[in-house]
Amino acid sequence: MALHIHDTLRREKRLFVPRDPKRVTLYVCGPTVYDYAHIGNARPPVVFDVLVRLLRKTYGADHVLYARNVTDVDDKINQKAAKEGVAIGEITSRYEAAYLSDMALLNVSPPDLAPHVTEHMNEIIAQIQAIIDAGSAYAAEGHVLFDVASYPSYGALSGRNLDDMIAGARVEVAPYKKNPHDFVLWKPSKPSEPSWPSPWGDGRPGWHIECSAMIEKNLGLPIDIHGGGIDLTFPHHENEIAQGVCAHGHAHADHAHDEYSRYWMHNGFLTVDAEKMSKSIGNVLLLNSLVKAMPGEVVRWALLSAHYRQPLDWNQNLLDQSRKNLDRLYGVLRDADALLGDFDIETLEEAEMELAENALDPVLDALEDDLNTPGAIAQLFALGNALRELINDAEADINDVAMARWSLLEAGYLMGVLSMTSDQWFEGGDSGLKAEVEALLEQRTAARAEKNWGEADRIRDRLNELNVVVMDGPQGATWRVKG
Repeated sequence: MALHIHDTLRREKRLFVPRDPKRVTLYVCGPTVYDYAHIGNARPPVVFDVLVRLLRKTYGADHVLYARNVTDVDDKINQKAAKEGVAIGEITSRYEAAYLSDMALLNVSPPDLAPHVTEHMNEIIAQIQAIIDAGSAYAAEGHVLFDVASYPSYGALSGRNLDDMIAGARVEVAPYKKNPHDFVLWKPSKPSEPSWPSPWGDGRPGWHIECSAMIEKNLGLPIDIHGGGIDLTFPHHENEIAQGVCAHGHAHADHAHDEYSRYWMHNGFLTVDAEKMSKSIGNVLLLNSLVKAMPGEVVRWALLSAHYRQPLDWNQNLLDQSRKNLDRLYGVLRDADALLGDFDIETLEEAEMELAENALDPVLDALEDDLNTPGAIAQLFALGNALRELINDAEADINDVAMARWSLLEAGYLMGVLSMTSDQWFEGGDSGLKAEVEALLEQRTAARAEKNWGEADRIRDRLNELNVVVMDGPQGATWRVKG
């Protein structure tokens, strides 16, 4: 089937038709770099990484342009810098590096473009001026504000009615605003904050204008897909549309929102043990800590275990099951590798590789159905089961085993998993650990043969200290690092 995605704006699943198949554009709101990312922050980049992998397979890697921005101007950044007594840039560079490190451990592919707000001040100021010139923004007391009443379609993305919002507005807190819902495009900076010159006085941009200016500069309008978390639908993405449309004088045009982004995708909320993450509760799970405690693929699998538009509850059972699922698939690959030895995949004929490629169709069908990752996971298991049957069949053709292994790995790549060797997965990728464990297992075998149970118990205790699980089987003992 062809790719269909649920468009938040139209509230329906739609066939995806890019504006130009030779240049498919995708923008996802990235991190604000003032602290370590939490697990909820990881869901959008993981989800949209799967989408990017699918788009690149469908249209070709050279024909997909993926941008994920970095917000390096923000009140929280300023507060953090002031608290630590360091320059703003020291905060942003530190936490951007941490974010990128965490993303790499989750197998999130780097975006083609990573625009930074501080590198786009000229474009931001130019877009603000264009919105003023179009009659949709006004300057007041060093601020520039967007006039929401100038854009009749305001609220279409989030399903909010502008008249109702205005009628239900609370007491005005900024007397220079024409309307309570008018939002800031430019504002004065405090003496200790970073500042840039502009026609309206020294200051810095509002949050929403940053993304719309970076999108237009780096991707051009309209883009094909805009993604992000459901919490960004209003006001951030609603305001983005308004700015991007009105900067080009399309405020009153029919279907004006199509001039900004052709499709909108939003992932659902993530809770922890059925509760919203909150510092007051103390359940904010930092991604930086999670990826140190377990393989990043376990975290990634857990994030993809529910459909991206549905809520996801993060709990220990989810992580345990994710680890077991990956153990199962890596176990099949380990046995396939043992059977294949130094088999060269290049020796397969073109017709055989075509069959191996066709075996991916059920996985692709699931992903093309609005990025149905639970369905794709089920198909990964089907491919793993097919490979297991061939391994267990003494009469199976070795070429068939190689083809089935290739199909499973390719499906894993689309999901961003199965990227390690089976040895790396089960042994934690630590050569020093591997040497010690294998020596202990030899000693364990000897101790058990001699019925030296005291020595066997000592070895068991040492293996526990090393966080190692031993699995005895007909072919001897194998092991893995505990998840």
